[in-house]
Amino acid sequence: MSIADFLETLRDQEIALWTEGDQLRCKAPVGAVSQELRRELTHRRADIVKFLHAAQTLDSQPAAIVPIQPGGLQTPIFAVPGHSGDVFCFRALAKHLGSDQPFFGLEPPGLDGRRPAIDSVEALAADFARQILAYRPGGPYVIAGYCAGGAIAFEVAQQLSKQGASIAVVALFGSPFPSWYRFFPQLRVHMAEQAMRVAKHLRAITSLSPSELADYIAEKRQQRQLRSETSLRAATDPVLIRRAVVEKQTLAAVRRYVPEYFAGRVVTFLPSNAWMPPASRLLRWPASIAQQVEEYCGPASCEGYSMLLEPHVEVFADSFRRVSLDSPERAKVTS
Repeated sequence: MSIADFLETLRDQEIALWTEGDQLRCKAPVGAVSQELRRELTHRRADIVKFLHAAQTLDSQPAAIVPIQPGGLQTPIFAVPGHSGDVFCFRALAKHLGSDQPFFGLEPPGLDGRRPAIDSVEALAADFARQILAYRPGGPYVIAGYCAGGAIAFEVAQQLSKQGASIAVVALFGSPFPSWYRFFPQLRVHMAEQAMRVAKHLRAITSLSPSELADYIAEKRQQRQLRSETSLRAATDPVLIRRAVVEKQTLAAVRRYVPEYFAGRVVTFLPSNAWMPPASRLLRWPASIAQQVEEYCGPASCEGYSMLLEPHVEVFADSFRRVSLDSPERAKVTS
């Protein structure tokens, strides 16, 4: 039986356990603690103390802050995930940055079912900033963001800076400028994707033999059925329902957000040059948005969804190290 299940069984018997330092204390009704239970408590004492200490640490942890790599002496990174709110998208990046790099995810409210989702970048950033300051007062901090979370990370840095905290750098991974999420840019993206999808199907239909075409159509029907079943499960799963609400409200918030000038350093990490053509100004963070804006690109084969996954994530971890404030190397300022 796991420690958690064991403690739950004791609670059902009105037996309470708690710690005082490294000592395990017990309170129970008369006769509730049998000789067998005493032996088990003695045998499992160290594991129970360790479990209760960990639970107390989690209880005192600010709700938004998820320790991905809590140890280390480097400037701590507090990172905002994409619109899904999944902070573990940063797990591989934290691993490649090493055990000396503290790394914390910022999980938006609404996913745990205890607090409602927030539909304003400014309000969400204020919530994150408050918890960061309570958790590690003063700074310095590295504030990071991925995809749509980049806009929120930028505002978190703004609010921390206005409260006197030191921001070493704002690091944005695959994060378009917020205006890219608005209706007309997204409509253009959707139409381009649809055109590419139709062209792909036409090429397949015209190049396949009758038997191959039948297999192709059967495969597409199977994929469509799988997507339909997945959508049905998502409509009834409470965890997925909450995630969908967070996704919707986060994207709505980013669409409305208008960033102000930041008197600090912003570094954008782009998946590749192909992902970000020179003419795509809506995707780029302009040089005028901050005191210093730098830009790095990943390998040609990298896409936005894969930049924080193996094998590409190691490239971005190395790039991040090179542009950290402790490094003499500097990127070319975006023009």
